[in-house]
Amino acid sequence: MEKDIRVTPDLILPYDGVQPDFASRPVWCGRGSTVIGAARIGAQAWIGDEAVIRADGQSVTLGDRFWLGHRSTVHIATLVRGTQVGDRVTVGRNSVVHACTVGSDVVIEDDVVILDGAEIGDGAVIEAGSTVFPRAQLPGGHAYAGSPARPRQPVSPEDVAERAERLRERMGDGPALPPAGEPPEVDESVFVARTATLRGRVSLGAGSSVLFCCDLNAEVGPIVIGADTNIQDNTVIRTRGDGVVIGRDTTIAHNVRIADSRIGARALIGIGAAIAPGTLIADDVMLAAGATTDPGQILEAGYLWGGRPARILAPLDAEKRATMIRIVEGYCRHGRDYRVAQEALA
Repeated sequence: MEKDIRVTPDLILPYDGVQPDFASRPVWCGRGSTVIGAARIGAQAWIGDEAVIRADGQSVTLGDRFWLGHRSTVHIATLVRGTQVGDRVTVGRNSVVHACTVGSDVVIEDDVVILDGAEIGDGAVIEAGSTVFPRAQLPGGHAYAGSPARPRQPVSPEDVAERAERLRERMGDGPALPPAGEPPEVDESVFVARTATLRGRVSLGAGSSVLFCCDLNAEVGPIVIGADTNIQDNTVIRTRGDGVVIGRDTTIAHNVRIADSRIGARALIGIGAAIAPGTLIADDVMLAAGATTDPGQILEAGYLWGGRPARILAPLDAEKRATMIRIVEGYCRHGRDYRVAQEALA
C-alpha cells in the first residue's frame, strides 16, 4: 500500500490567504487528494484517494484519527456555516459531510450525505446510502438509516468501534485510478482543477468550472457543459451512449453521479444525487440532495424535485431561484480564484 500513499495531499491550496493546518505529519493521503483553505486536521489523519477537504469561506476542523474514505468530500456553506468533526470519526467512500457538526467516535458509511446544520451525537452510526437532512439532530448511541435518516437500532461503543474497524480495513487499499487523457483546450475564463480527470470529448463553456477530483469520462459520447456552470468536487460523469449535455448557469453539487442525460439551464442538482441514463431535466429545476431519477424520467421545469425516484415536492419560489443564482455567481468567483492559486503553484 505504501507505494500508492503519500504523506501530503496531491494538492494543497490557500483560500483568502489561509493555508491548511495539519496538527502533525505525516498525514497519510491517497492519490489525487486535495485540501484547501482554513482546514485544521488533527493528528494521525488518513485521507483516501481523490478525497477533498475544502474550507473556502468558513473553517473545517477535523479531530484526531479522522479517516476520510476514497472520493468523499468535506465542505462548508460559504459565509454561513463551517464544519466541525470530533475525534476518531470514520467516513466511508463517496460520502459528503457538509456544513454540519459531527461528534466523536462516529461512523459514517459509504454513500452518505450529511447536510447543512445537522448535528450528529457521539457514538452514532450513519448507515450506507442515508441522507441526513438539514438541521436534523441525531443523538448518539444509535444507528440511523434512510432518507431522511431515522433511528434503526441502539449501538454500543463496542458496536461502533467494530463497524469503524471493518470500514477502515475495507478502504485500506484504494482502487487503481485510470490514466487521465490530454486536458481539453479551454477558454482562459474556465477553471479545471489539477486533481480532476477529463477523458474524451469534453467541451467546457466560458466561465465554467470543474472542481477537485471530478471524473468526466467522455470516451463514448461527448460531455458538453454550458457557460458559467459549475461541476463540484468528486462528481462523476460517464457516458455510455449519446452523451451528457448540461446547460448554462447550472450547479452540479458534490458527489453527483450522471449517466447519459440532458440537464437544462439554471438548474441545481443537489449533493449526492444520481441521474440515470436517458433522464431529461428541464430548465429551472432544483433536484434535492440524495435524490435519484429513473431511466428516461422527465423532470418538468419550475419545480423542486426530490426522493428516490424523484417526484415533485414544491414549485420553485423566488427564494430558491435567488439561492440558485447566488451559488452560480459564487462558483464563478471560486473558479477565478482557484485558477490564480493553482497557476501560482506551477
